Amino acid sequence: MTTARDRAVDALRAVAILGVVLGHWLVTALVVGDGTVRVASPLRAVPALAPASWLFQTLALFFFVGGLVATRRSGGARPAHRAWLSTRLQRLFRPVLVLIAVWSVIVIGATLWVYVEPGGLAGALRSHTVLKLVASPLWFLLVFAVLTMAKPIVGRLHPAWPLAVVVLVDLGRFGLGAPAWTGWINLVAGWLVPFCLGAAWSRGAFRSRSSAWAMLAGGLVATVVLVRWFGYPVSMVGVPGQGISNLNPPTLAAVTFGIAQCGLALLLMPVLRRVMLRERPWRAVTAVNRSAMTIFLWHQTSLLAVSLLVPGPLAGLHTAPTGTSWLADRVVWLPVFALVLLACRALFHRYEQQPPAPNVTPSQPSAPALTR
Repeated sequence: MTTARDRAVDALRAVAILGVVLGHWLVTALVVGDGTVRVASPLRAVPALAPASWLFQTLALFFFVGGLVATRRSGGARPAHRAWLSTRLQRLFRPVLVLIAVWSVIVIGATLWVYVEPGGLAGALRSHTVLKLVASPLWFLLVFAVLTMAKPIVGRLHPAWPLAVVVLVDLGRFGLGAPAWTGWINLVAGWLVPFCLGAAWSRGAFRSRSSAWAMLAGGLVATVVLVRWFGYPVSMVGVPGQGISNLNPPTLAAVTFGIAQCGLALLLMPVLRRVMLRERPWRAVTAVNRSAMTIFLWHQTSLLAVSLLVPGPLAGLHTAPTGTSWLADRVVWLPVFALVLLACRALFHRYEQQPPAPNVTPSQPSAPALTR
């Protein structure tokens, strides 16, 4: 099996990362006032915008590429696999420890400050809303790590098996009155579907474009049917106040949509390979991938920093979304969020640098956790 680097795979990772970041920045409205913070969404204020969320729901691509990379890179003897796994998990969780340490200091400081000046910024920093937003990227890393560690077991699992589990779980909780907590089974089963698809891809599956077209068309048709006739939400991201979320935990609609994304990714691979031969696109993709963990972990902190530290109220930043005009105002703030994220990258990027894995030769330099 070849281990040559496929630049198009790196491009898929970059798309997945930037899709998550832009999605969060566009649909997360922090309404700030009197030391309180609450989350609102333009998707709730303007339901007609819900289909646009399909453009920014790229989480399935993480697991699709993750399954490919885990299966491709971790072969060989058991000691070599353990060494690879250990290095990979260190790359995943070392930056997480830094995020937790920094925010622990912030929360402790805010807790002490609130006794001097109740409410205000100190009250906001220690609020449940803020801490939930900061911690929200961590669930992905936990599930991703579990599936990576379970690769020897799930690496050859047919995607139809976890898909069947998702179908049964949703049938139980939505149709047969099963307890709501059973939905959390889908947190692993749901993302195991694209992970297994990626593992199958690494073994040579999906060589014909017809299989990719079948995944794209079948996934889209199934998603539309579930939304149109079975009551699943149109939005593929969480909407505050919505009864059912397609992501929290993942539903069958989120999984079928993810299958469609995997099919589309396979169809775009030849185009991406040609584009990645150009110097500028490849440099941009490399820059994103080399800072993948920093971007992913700190993008919510960047949103919070601007929202809480810039005095207001300012349209598109502190105000509740009431219509499409809010989105136009929010777009103006995206470069500001990006500048703060670049500052976070400058401060914390070094913590995602790791020594080369034992099975990586000097001619193949080690890459960040989400880029190999």
